[in-house]
Amino acid sequence: MIRKMTIDDYDNVYKLWTTIEGFAIRSLDDSREGIKRFLERNPNTSVVYEEEHEIIGAILCGHDGRQGCFYHVCVHNGHRNRGIGHEMVGAAVNALKEEGINKVNLVAFTQNAVGNTFWNELGWKFRSDLNNYDYTIREDQITVI
Repeated sequence: MIRKMTIDDYDNVYKLWTTIEGFAIRSLDDSREGIKRFLERNPNTSVVYEEEHEIIGAILCGHDGRQGCFYHVCVHNGHRNRGIGHEMVGAAVNALKEEGINKVNLVAFTQNAVGNTFWNELGWKFRSDLNNYDYTIREDQITVI
């Protein structure tokens, strides 16, 4: 079952994140306090997929009033290829639409073959016409799993 993510889901979502190979999390941004701040700013757009009281999928989703962004999209390895990711994407996109958002983006690591295949199959467009830049203020906060 898909439902809106709340801060009460944090421990189980974090546990899920730590099972995903190649996942990168930030000790501050992805801490309980960081996720609480994110969910307070975006209370209706992040989703989890729960089955038998276990969270097996999650999308951290928010927007800036103009466009949405997906972060940490994942489905537990043992539950993939069942349509869970597709359902969660649809739910998060619908939540963005309800808030008047008409565009959403995400970042997928180039070496994430499973993720890149997933997004291509869903019809998301790979953008080769722009460069993606970021600036890390706290480099010491990155943890790669």
